[in-house]
Amino acid sequence: MPILNSIFSWFMKKRMHQIELFTKYPIEVQNEWFEKLINTAKDTEWGKLHNYSKIDNPINFKESVKVQSYEDIKPYVDRLMKGEQNLLWPTETKWFAKSSGTTDNRSKFIPLTKEALEECHYKGGKDMLSIYCSKNENTEIFTGRTLMMGGSSQPINTSNNSYHGDLSSIIIKNLPFWAEMLRTPDRETALMSNFEEKLEKMADVCAQENVTSISGVPSWTLVLLNKILKKYNKTDISEVWPNLEVFFHGGVSFTPYRDQFNAIISSTNMHYMETYNASEGFFGIEDLEHPGELLLMLDYGIYYEFASASEWDKKNPTTIQLDDVELNTNYALIISTNGGLWRYKIGDTVQITSKYPFRIKVSGRTKHFINAFGEEVIIDNAEQALKHACDVTAAIIEEYTAAPIYLTNNKAGRHQWIIEFSKKPNDLKQFSNLLDEKLRSINSDYDAKRNGNLALEFPDVIIAPQGTFYKWMKSRNKLGGQNKVPRLSNERKYLEEILRLIPNLS
Repeated sequence: MPILNSIFSWFMKKRMHQIELFTKYPIEVQNEWFEKLINTAKDTEWGKLHNYSKIDNPINFKESVKVQSYEDIKPYVDRLMKGEQNLLWPTETKWFAKSSGTTDNRSKFIPLTKEALEECHYKGGKDMLSIYCSKNENTEIFTGRTLMMGGSSQPINTSNNSYHGDLSSIIIKNLPFWAEMLRTPDRETALMSNFEEKLEKMADVCAQENVTSISGVPSWTLVLLNKILKKYNKTDISEVWPNLEVFFHGGVSFTPYRDQFNAIISSTNMHYMETYNASEGFFGIEDLEHPGELLLMLDYGIYYEFASASEWDKKNPTTIQLDDVELNTNYALIISTNGGLWRYKIGDTVQITSKYPFRIKVSGRTKHFINAFGEEVIIDNAEQALKHACDVTAAIIEEYTAAPIYLTNNKAGRHQWIIEFSKKPNDLKQFSNLLDEKLRSINSDYDAKRNGNLALEFPDVIIAPQGTFYKWMKSRNKLGGQNKVPRLSNERKYLEEILRLIPNLS
């Protein structure tokens, strides 16, 4: 295994030369992909409808194709799922990634082509390892196995082996041999549809392996790790996997979960590395020399556009290209891909933190914010404030959500937070004060509305018993996979559902 570790490490490091190329010439690389995408799709039904044969620059592209929502492409997706081809992309489309759908209960099915899987998602996984190995010369990650918790999938058409499911399940079903031989648990266990049964089986199987790395969503990974600790009467994951050295995490912000991981993994050799991947594509990998900032991956068959906050809710927002973005400004991400998505608004917001190379951080969702009173609180604001309150009070948060209490009887409104702690603050009032003060210091709109309690009163923080959010997600049939707790909402629907699960709430 040491020889195999050396071979894999060498192979992964070779890719760094190509990564350095697109960091030095980002605009040129993006322009090349723009031309390749347009030329490849010009003879599809979509390409003919939008005159792709006559498009030779981004201005023509914007004039020919308006920004798309899922509702716009759904008729094409429905036809693809019935077996029609050459609609959005010329090669066969038979895999569909089921969106977690946190903003509503309706499922979305994102088409995945062979090119999207191999040139984007798998390439992202290899680059994640390449960047890690290049910065950790003595890594022994390939001497053991990678733990991956897959989702579930269902067949659509057995005649052409088409199916839909969580992105993770599609990735596991199609893994290259070298990745499959290094993964745990076995495919049958990883793809079990019953999440709680899967947890039990994974706790049995994976605890017996030499796990050196973990890849997954922080929330569900924590559930598994705590299950293993309880099952084997351990207090530290290092007792189970002494050679564990890295957790590759994505899907949700790691900030609320970092302290929970530190509490159960004491190894000084443990690393954490963030990725930004979704059903629609693999977009970013943490630059380990700039913690918290993600290198925007520019050669994955994705062409990027950006829409400013003032344009988010417009039917056809005005967009700008990569070379026109401003630093530390919130943009909605618009993508065109080798999966057949064209000027598609995925719903995430990002900030460009540096140029040449282009680095980003995910700041939230276009529909996940609170702006009931003009305060414009985004997820990034919330997590900065919660982290500050936890740091000062030594509290540890497991899950949270927040929504407004609207103005009634001429009284000012307020924000209501439901927080589930693994370690509660000794003084909830102090915690609430710190949360409020930090929000006021980083968000001038929130501060203005809080001034004098005229439009926005002091926040209401409710402590939920442990297990509350798990029960709520289970009641919605959203355990595991890429399912996420919605952090912020302008509506009280989710918050009210969770409140009903909290006993003795006056």
